[in-house]
Amino acid sequence: MAESAEIKFKLDDRELTVAPGTLVIEAARREGIEVPSFCYYAGLALQAACRMCLVEVEKAPKLQTACTLVAVNGMVVRTDTPQVHEARKSMLEFLLTNHPLDCPVCDKGGECELQDMVFRYGADRSRFVEEKLHVPEVKWSNLVYYDAPRCILCFRCVRVCDEGMDVKALGVGHRGANSVIIPNHEDQLDCVECGMCIDICPVGALTSGTYRYQTRPWEMHYVPTVCVHCSNGCKTTLSVRNHEILRANNRDLSGFNGDFLCAKGRFAFDFTRHPDRLKQPLIRRNDKLEPVSWEEALEQVASRLASIHKQHGPDAIGFYGSNRTTNEENYLLGRIARASVGTNNIDHHRTADYAGLMALAGELANKSSGNGSSAGIFATMSDLASAPAILVIGNDASEQNPLVAWQIRTAIRHHRSRLYILDSQEQKLHRKAQDFWLVPPGQESAAVAKLPASAPANASETDADRRLHAFRDALAGESDLIILFGAAIQGAALASLGELAKDRAAQSKRTRFMALGDYANSRGAADMGLLPDCLPGYAPIDNAGAREIFAKLWGAALPEKRGLDSRGMLDAAIAGRLKALYVVGANPARTISAEASKRLGKLDLLIVQDLYLSQTARLADIVLPALSGFEKDGTMTNTAGEVQLLRKGGDFMGARSDFDILRILSYQLAQQGLGQPIPLRTPDAAFDEISRHVPGYAVSWAGLLAGGAEPTQPKLATNGHRPPEAATGVISSNQDSLFTSGSLTPYCSMIRSLREAGATS
Repeated sequence: MAESAEIKFKLDDRELTVAPGTLVIEAARREGIEVPSFCYYAGLALQAACRMCLVEVEKAPKLQTACTLVAVNGMVVRTDTPQVHEARKSMLEFLLTNHPLDCPVCDKGGECELQDMVFRYGADRSRFVEEKLHVPEVKWSNLVYYDAPRCILCFRCVRVCDEGMDVKALGVGHRGANSVIIPNHEDQLDCVECGMCIDICPVGALTSGTYRYQTRPWEMHYVPTVCVHCSNGCKTTLSVRNHEILRANNRDLSGFNGDFLCAKGRFAFDFTRHPDRLKQPLIRRNDKLEPVSWEEALEQVASRLASIHKQHGPDAIGFYGSNRTTNEENYLLGRIARASVGTNNIDHHRTADYAGLMALAGELANKSSGNGSSAGIFATMSDLASAPAILVIGNDASEQNPLVAWQIRTAIRHHRSRLYILDSQEQKLHRKAQDFWLVPPGQESAAVAKLPASAPANASETDADRRLHAFRDALAGESDLIILFGAAIQGAALASLGELAKDRAAQSKRTRFMALGDYANSRGAADMGLLPDCLPGYAPIDNAGAREIFAKLWGAALPEKRGLDSRGMLDAAIAGRLKALYVVGANPARTISAEASKRLGKLDLLIVQDLYLSQTARLADIVLPALSGFEKDGTMTNTAGEVQLLRKGGDFMGARSDFDILRILSYQLAQQGLGQPIPLRTPDAAFDEISRHVPGYAVSWAGLLAGGAEPTQPKLATNGHRPPEAATGVISSNQDSLFTSGSLTPYCSMIRSLREAGATS
């Protein structure tokens, strides 16, 4: 007899219909029925350790644990009976046997699940009069502290470290009432320091080194925003008191990352309060940077840019943008460069070939539908968590894109997804892979070029040839494949992936793509046109129609000549051909030699807009202090092309947002005869203009305001216009680790204090 597609049972006199395999505790929560639990956690293995979720099942001889009880047809379950209440009360009495009553000083006070349940079900006295067991608190690392008497042995921390993170840094030691959680390196943690164990702990047994003894939950306000470190775009909630960020987590599970945050996302927010933050504009006088007023600094920027423009022309000026500033700020910078100054010398540190991906997607869309629609070509972060098969090329996701790695592990654990990896070095994910193809360093592109081939194997093949055929045949057997690639795959290698996708499409097999960049708005910077050959939305500058649209919108004719890319601008500046360079939120001097840096400092005008005195800022003629991503509003686009709202959490006196600096500068430039003032007074107004004129950005405002991630759907060109390939060396990854984040890392004190970070810095 075939199994029914639906299960019907009764829960507290409610008739419910659920899918086969549904746990009673999940069915109850969907209905808003309280079934308390400490050990149960969605997505982790079932434990049934705390016994708080006991419920009555009709005709069952004893109470059952709802967290392991699967609903079956005809079952009758009751969650609110005297017997159930008494059982929960008794379980709490046992849990409190050795639990210290230190709620007034415990950092979990006000957020503790045990505290909530004691108020709900507990008694006002205990039958246990024996002295409680006392064990001193231990420091596992600078970020994680463990207080054994508070631990209720729910094993959430052990399971999330094992199953979710695949680290296995925690276990259980001793027996009975003396059982404790123990770390994997004697009395120290040796792990990725993600802090998942802290936030998943239902009590105050595990506490954060950045938050402990700082404040109480009700004294803070909570700001949902986007992590400003890597390109994955994890949602985070900042806990703020007196304009200062004291904590970051995502306990409300509000983003596509659920409760996941890596070490940087959870602990690396202290860069906002580093003593080296710039608090006042600086101007170089007598070879020394001296503080000045904002009015004087911006007047100097505008007048000196205008002077160089008049003397040497617009192409003597370059703009080096950021992959951490918001979409609105990047849009304004591009507008100033092209409409006010009149140059296409604008770029940023590109860490993935997004323009190439758009060109590839356009070709695939035109071949399949002819209308240029990119729907179904790009994968989202949520797609990864349930993808049937995933191919990762040239990127160590565990280190460089931790949420991507988390989603891949989730897909394998819950959906038996198959993982394929093509890389030049072994990585942690390879032990989860169905197949792993290791190629010589720098040969990723050459290997990708062989994937679309379909030549049959022959007897004279080498082991490498047979390895290729086995890997290719395994991919060919997948009907739905998501391809993730890093900076190693660009230009011609992307065209090879396009051929692979076309071959698969001919067999009615689905292929989706995601480029993996490095930083919080790497994708947004490219989307907003911080490229020397593309306008916002990747329209090539030789596309007269697109150029006319933005010329009319911005009130100025736009230059037609392709500008210098990031490497070209630095080379021209060092050689003296470029006279002025405006750097926003970047540190290009870090990428060149000391001798070249000296020449960069000899420019007629070097302007740097940043949080700190970076290597580049120390060479500058004018330095403008900017706010960080945690201190301003706007939007950011993650590496999968999903737009999210960035909300202001903390505040910092003396600095201004890049948006306000650029907006005011446009007025100063207009007074010098360069372009029109930018009338957009707020990031919301700027995004409204972006949504109406940048292809793909007509996303739902309601979705954004509700805290969602809205995927962009670029309308790709069908008239033959496509961005040219980037020059060699322009697209490159910074190869960040779990504990490094480009120019922000030196100012993240807690992360830098970790023993594990010392091994990677």
